[in-house]
Amino acid sequence: MRKGSALLAGSLLVLILVALLGSIAWFSHVRGREVGPMFGEKVGVLEVRGVIANVQPTIDQLAKFRDDGSIKAVVIRIDSPGGGVSPSQELYQEIKRTVREKPVVVSMGSVAASGGYYIACAAQKIYANPGSITGSIGVILQFTNFEELMKKIGFRMEVVKSGAYKDVGNPGREMTADEKAYLQEVVNNVHQQFVRDVARGRRMKVETVQGVADGRIFTGEQAMELGLVDELGDLKDAINGAAKMAAIEGEPKVVYPEKEKKSLFDYLLDSITEEITNRLQPYMGLLVLPPVPREASLS
Repeated sequence: MRKGSALLAGSLLVLILVALLGSIAWFSHVRGREVGPMFGEKVGVLEVRGVIANVQPTIDQLAKFRDDGSIKAVVIRIDSPGGGVSPSQELYQEIKRTVREKPVVVSMGSVAASGGYYIACAAQKIYANPGSITGSIGVILQFTNFEELMKKIGFRMEVVKSGAYKDVGNPGREMTADEKAYLQEVVNNVHQQFVRDVARGRRMKVETVQGVADGRIFTGEQAMELGLVDELGDLKDAINGAAKMAAIEGEPKVVYPEKEKKSLFDYLLDSITEEITNRLQPYMGLLVLPPVPREASLS
């Protein structure tokens, strides 16, 4: 009798275990792209899309990947024309921190230019499609002058300022020679930072980077010839390459960040932002500084 009870209890335990594992497998399958496989060594994939502005969520997720012992390597998929200078630098540094813990590989999508290339340089290896648009290591500062138009419509700006350079870029007047010289120094300094970080990340001589850091864009194929990327390949190639660097045997298990729940308003706002970005993308290949003392941008 006791033997029968023990057998029954064992059978029930096995059934419960099978049901539990089945539930976990189903849950992982349903939410596959969001959370990835539940067990085993993994490759984390993090996407950087659109204009680089608020990078804190990306930095937080990268830190989670870095601290997760089951994630042995990270792939950063970049599809961005650039963005803010400081956000790009913050993300560059966060990737560098992660590289010290585990392999980090970049996969370039349709475009990874300017700020997008800036952050890519922090990774150990860069994959690009042959037609990916990248590079754009350069700085441009543009202002709009409405002086003549304002005269025609009888509109005039009165400015009270605390210093000679406080209203640099005022659209109601022509820029002075001193102001142009001052802004050129700012542009040159940001450009030097960009070149220095590219050289450091790509393990290239500063002089070599300077030779291509004039704002030109390159295809993935051209960038590889110049040493700006390492291999031609798609996201799958990058994942496999990262798995190999992490000594993962067999097919790597891929995990993505859990998707954040958004309201209808957030979805509409994201859609509008993405549409504007797509329309402006052909004009966003260079690092741009705004005409007011706000956040500079790599776009």
